[in-house]
Amino acid sequence: MLPASGAGPVAEGKTDEPLIALRSVTKVYGEGPTAFAALKGVNLDIERGDFIAIMGPSGSGKSTTMNILGCLDVPTAGTFRFKGIHVETLNRDQRALLRRKYLGFVFQGFNLLARTSALENVELPLLYRGDEKQARREAAMAALDKVGLKEWWDHTPGELSGGQQQRVAIARAIVTNPEVLLADEPTGNLDSERSIEIMQLLTSLNRDSGITVLMVTHEPDMARFAHTIIHFKDGLVDNIEQSRKAPA
Repeated sequence: MLPASGAGPVAEGKTDEPLIALRSVTKVYGEGPTAFAALKGVNLDIERGDFIAIMGPSGSGKSTTMNILGCLDVPTAGTFRFKGIHVETLNRDQRALLRRKYLGFVFQGFNLLARTSALENVELPLLYRGDEKQARREAAMAALDKVGLKEWWDHTPGELSGGQQQRVAIARAIVTNPEVLLADEPTGNLDSERSIEIMQLLTSLNRDSGITVLMVTHEPDMARFAHTIIHFKDGLVDNIEQSRKAPA
């Protein structure tokens, strides 16, 4: 049950349908002759526990789709169902509640607070949620332990490597126990070895914790860690392929 803002509760739908379903989703920016259609009728089902890589050239619609899936934007037309909830009908506050309850975000640039310890960075979502200090600390330490950085809890980002910083960012994303992890170019700022480490971590979170992973990437080698690769072109889903088995 997702609490609503200014209305009655927003109930989850049937559990036998896909976790996420997009139907005829369009997104148009601007009006009149200057209008630009970023999405032109996207249809997509994402099942619980899947690991999806989204690929495509610049302007293909992949980032717009991720913004909609992350409840950061809404379709111009069409429907977006998440756990049966018609997200396109929710207001801004309701979408924010849905994000806090179900979604975690990982970014290419890590987005960590520079003068704050790893532990305090990971605590931030729980602080915003209003959790008590002790509960925040315990959950943040558990998340750091899950990404292999428990012993680094008191280090600031400047004292960590790029791969370690991205691990802290992933710990921050999973500290609220989200059902879906949205990763935007999570290896874009890392070398090959660190990139593989991050992809192995995302794979283990997907496999062992059951987190559904949605990842945008330009790197075919990283996309192959996913179960499913969705290719976007000109505002539409161009092709869906099943990846070969990810490296161990």
